[in-house]
Amino acid sequence: MRIEHVESGFFKTNTYLVCDEHSNQALLIDPGGDWRKIRAMIQKAQAKVAAIVLTHAHYDHANRVQEAKTLTGAPLLVHRGDAPRLQKLSALMLAARWRPYLAPPPDRLLDEGDVIEIGALRFEVIHTPGHSPGGICLRYKKTIFTGDTLFAGSIGRTDLKGGSWPALKASIEDKLFILSDDIHLYPGHGPKTTIERERKYNIFVKLSPAQMDEIMFGIKAKEKKDEEIS
Repeated sequence: MRIEHVESGFFKTNTYLVCDEHSNQALLIDPGGDWRKIRAMIQKAQAKVAAIVLTHAHYDHANRVQEAKTLTGAPLLVHRGDAPRLQKLSALMLAARWRPYLAPPPDRLLDEGDVIEIGALRFEVIHTPGHSPGGICLRYKKTIFTGDTLFAGSIGRTDLKGGSWPALKASIEDKLFILSDDIHLYPGHGPKTTIERERKYNIFVKLSPAQMDEIMFGIKAKEKKDEEIS
């Protein structure tokens, strides 16, 4: 397996191209950001993109899906929990004139435990809701692409529509932190990390948003609520 990567766009989204060197097929993960950089990565790799998968359907991870499908002809895969969000995103982009066309509908809806086969590579779908209802991670042996579920030293935000702090915490603790220390994590933003490092040092998993507010800003939950009311 060979992993190519570009970081691009306003939100510095990580787009990954995971190649099976035996079949020369590849999986494109989260085409969002600067299309010129993404296209150059695909062309330089000289691999056939067999599928495009979104770890979730937020704008910064999905806004180059149409270009990716046009270039590669590959099917688009997304978890069924985020499929409605992808349709709304498509309409929003058209209405705001960010794109002169609608993003394509998904060709396959994913569920927990599904397998995506790319040549000899078999990626397991791990449903990790919390950042979004249909957020997923993709695992191949000792490698996991975590999207916006888990970052190096941080976690995905849960204050957007469909987000849930309890769900995200459960996803991380019950589905990721139970895995072996030596698994490498490739997140949707920022540098790669490991299960061991995040289990030991990621304070955002250990504390609730209210506790983080209190530690970082000295704001207790009641005070914050009073400020919002006023």
